[in-house]
Amino acid sequence: MSDQSYVCGVDFGTDSVRSVIIDAADGAEVAGAVAPYPRWAQGLFCDAPRNMFRQHPLDYLEAFETSIREAIARAPGGTAQRVRAMAVDTTGSTPAPVDAGGAPLALSREFAANPNAMFVLWKDHTAVREAGEINALARSWGGTDFTKYEGGVYSSEWFWAKILHVLREDAAVREAAVSWVEHCDWFTAALTGVTDVRRIKRSRCAAGHKAMWHESFQGLPAEEFLVRLDPLLAGLRGRLYRETLTSDQSAGVLSADWTALLGLSSGVRVGVGAFDAHMGAVGGGITPYTMTKIMGTSTCDVIVAPLEELRGKLIRGICGQVDGSVIPGMLGMEAGQSAFGDIYAWFKSVLMWPVDNVLGGTVVDAATRERLVADAGERLLDVLAGQAERVPLEESGVLALDWMNGRRTPDANQMLKGAIAGLNLGSDAPRIFRALVEATAFGARAIQERFRREGVPIRGVIALGGVAKKAPFIMQTVANVMNVPIRVPRSEQTCALGAAMFAAVVAGIYPTLPAAMKAMESGWEREYTPEPGAAGVYDRIYARYQGLANFVEAETVSAGGPP
Repeated sequence: MSDQSYVCGVDFGTDSVRSVIIDAADGAEVAGAVAPYPRWAQGLFCDAPRNMFRQHPLDYLEAFETSIREAIARAPGGTAQRVRAMAVDTTGSTPAPVDAGGAPLALSREFAANPNAMFVLWKDHTAVREAGEINALARSWGGTDFTKYEGGVYSSEWFWAKILHVLREDAAVREAAVSWVEHCDWFTAALTGVTDVRRIKRSRCAAGHKAMWHESFQGLPAEEFLVRLDPLLAGLRGRLYRETLTSDQSAGVLSADWTALLGLSSGVRVGVGAFDAHMGAVGGGITPYTMTKIMGTSTCDVIVAPLEELRGKLIRGICGQVDGSVIPGMLGMEAGQSAFGDIYAWFKSVLMWPVDNVLGGTVVDAATRERLVADAGERLLDVLAGQAERVPLEESGVLALDWMNGRRTPDANQMLKGAIAGLNLGSDAPRIFRALVEATAFGARAIQERFRREGVPIRGVIALGGVAKKAPFIMQTVANVMNVPIRVPRSEQTCALGAAMFAAVVAGIYPTLPAAMKAMESGWEREYTPEPGAAGVYDRIYARYQGLANFVEAETVSAGGPP
């Protein structure tokens, strides 16, 4: 490469946005920055007991600007003038109602404080009823089963269920919303200055995995199906989209306003957006039949395969199979767990309750109390992991179920709940924590086994995200339970790196995504291999986990939950 060219990768996570500036020649990170969402950090517009999680579009706009400007400030002089392209990834499905110009309704004064006018975050489960209705109708209406490329089960975490729930709940939003847009599509449109909702470039990744889009359907589900689902959906299909694009395609050029605000040169290309896990799989070096696990608050598991090898095969119970959703020209398959790191955070919160609520009544002064609470919170999970690691396999007898935020895969069912069984008076915090870690590992194994039973081999595992980087006890447990080596990439920001690889293709620096991946890969930080003897023990414990899971699911159905 004759001249130094840089690209930006932007990763919108659940709590913050991460931006990196990458040298396109070798994938080296020149600079990066992380900016939290200010309103989300205050807990605004959310109601956790109702599983309602909404995010204000201003959080995205403000945090993006902060992160890019900070990254540029940390980079060597002249870097900004050499940035040639950028691409963004986001959580999903995270849709919002928009006006005719494509702006989220919450950006208007009328709807500025209305959660229904904001982005419905991926983990919002207020649409359980609507998801159940979609599944029931898809199987009974006599026409095409529009869930068949979504694993045959539609989730409350996804596009249509969330839209229908909001339309039913809020007449004002229903009347004002011209269309609906995924976060990854809206932000790309905002960067390129699109002011007409009909001109927004729609992500193949988002549409195929969450909105039941497929070429054989001529796009989205048929109008007849949607109207039969609920007359409130009449006409919406025509105000959405027909065409979708893979993320190696350009969405346009960075607008003059953003160019000036960020201090970049004119002509910066912007790629079509996608979901974080799918771009993260690219940044992590995914290859055919390698499962890439993005391990954070939840997990998203991504596999790619040559189209010709799985043509005509429908994989049951996953989160979609989409041509080009990860690597153009290959089939992308998605699965995942609705809670992973969130389960550890929940247990930490339970244990910290007396510290937060009782310590204040002691004789220590406020400053000392604050230091004690902060130190306990910071060290708690690491200390628990160290102690849990010393508990011999099978000694505690505690068994847990990882459905505390429902089940995403296999066979989505957000009505399901977690459980802890086998407790006795000797079941201390480390033993319970170990059971929770094993439960999340068993959930990962259930996904692995579903793919294999459906004829999709798993030839390796790559782990990305905060858990993969910071939690060796958890990672070793997952390797033991899945009985497969797990490699962890060197990059600290793999999703953002994947976005940068797409940006390098959009800029014309590389002709194809595989070429960009080969040149810009980060290499491997470490590998976890199954410990001798652990797999056999975990086979027995996993059988008990399946028994507990079957019992809880049967009880949920008998209590009126989805079948």
